[in-house]
Amino acid sequence: MNLVQINLPPSVDNNGVMTSSWKRRGAPAYALAVLLTAFYVMVYWFPEKLAWLTIVLEPLSQWMRSAPADHWFLYGTLYTVAVLVMGARMLYRYRGNRYQMWRTWSVMLFQLIAAYILPGVFLAIERQEFYLTYFWPLKPEYLLPGSIDVMFASGNAMLTFLGGWTLVMSVVAVPVLTYFFGKRWYCSWVCGCGGLAETLGDPFRQNGSYSMTSWKIERWMIHGVLALVVVLTAVLWWAHVDANSAVAPYAHAMWRGYGFVIGGLFSGVIGVGFYPLLGARVWCRFGCPMAAILGMLQKWFSRFRITTNGGQCISCGNCSAYCEMGIDVRSYAQRGLDIKRASCVGCGVCSSVCPRGVLRLENR
Repeated sequence: MNLVQINLPPSVDNNGVMTSSWKRRGAPAYALAVLLTAFYVMVYWFPEKLAWLTIVLEPLSQWMRSAPADHWFLYGTLYTVAVLVMGARMLYRYRGNRYQMWRTWSVMLFQLIAAYILPGVFLAIERQEFYLTYFWPLKPEYLLPGSIDVMFASGNAMLTFLGGWTLVMSVVAVPVLTYFFGKRWYCSWVCGCGGLAETLGDPFRQNGSYSMTSWKIERWMIHGVLALVVVLTAVLWWAHVDANSAVAPYAHAMWRGYGFVIGGLFSGVIGVGFYPLLGARVWCRFGCPMAAILGMLQKWFSRFRITTNGGQCISCGNCSAYCEMGIDVRSYAQRGLDIKRASCVGCGVCSSVCPRGVLRLENR
């Protein structure tokens, strides 16, 4: 029987997902993965291959940014279009669920305004792009010596404000907001990486693994990347303060290596290119240093958790199947245990696809 016929919410109706060739690692999914991966490889390392497409955006770039179109503007434009188009799909799919509706509108607007329009405005005015929704350590360059010098030593009021914004958000707002709302305030409502995963990646969320092995790998990798960012930041500052230090000759090579392996290969090529095969949160689960910090704060200090009513659970497995962070939600629900995992981004999809109302997102 089709679930819609018994008046369950539209989000519960997932008929055919596990047999769909493009949603469940069939030939179309592999073809899409190859296409996405090839696009990211060209954006990062062979931008000249995209010149024919970049030139189409020249009038828009001149109007928005007073600057020529380049491959990064092309990428940002396509990224934003993907979030908006697939966001509209999300709004339809989760219609009637206020939490999902508000959350989807949030990631769409943050991407359009804070990550697309405003950086263009800053470039047109100050000749400096700046993204209000990215902070250290996800955007480590914002707290590196060169950026701090530009923002605070220039004497420019707007750049000084942006530098202050970065510091306040990284040091004050992140722990405070995470205490009250968990990491969902950022990962599921603000972040552009999360916004793309929640919209473009939604058809593939069931492809993430929730095995114990994946969980162990996840913890080692994500905290390893965070440790790498901390060390890299310290090394670059050391080299800046003491140009004759032992680390100075290697500092910028380390930064370039991080940009290639983590910033390009991991977060872009694998993080998005493999959506159709590994699920939409590969980068968020295994690599994002911002998610690592937020996760530790959420697990040990936050009021946020997902509460469960185990007596109502029928063990259908929808919650675990559609958790893009690879959490075996069903095992918690069966035992009536609250879920306060570091990896949980509070997207609420587990609650949305539950036919019995077993799960609730709460700030206790």
